[in-house]
Amino acid sequence: MISYTPVQYIFREVIEEEIAKQSEGKIFYFDENDVFESTAGKIVKVEEISHEGIFLFLEPDKRIRIDRIITLFGKPGAAFDEYDAYANQCLSCTGGYEI
Repeated sequence: MISYTPVQYIFREVIEEEIAKQSEGKIFYFDENDVFESTAGKIVKVEEISHEGIFLFLEPDKRIRIDRIITLFGKPGAAFDEYDAYANQCLSCTGGYEI
């Protein structure tokens, strides 16, 4: 598991706003194995878990570490730049083929 990276406070505010609005939608994120995943639902709470990081909890039964969120209901998350670099990675190489 990748160690937790603190996120900008503004992103935590976005999460709190979505909880207050009782929003539902799609979330794209990297899981604990650093694999791209997606899920949908309503955020019910944000909680810090000692030695693991800060997680958001979705109904019915899902938790996502907030520093691994790529997009939250269409808004860029803490891992958006990491995903953007990951997505563009192959554009900077030739893969062993001559062009």
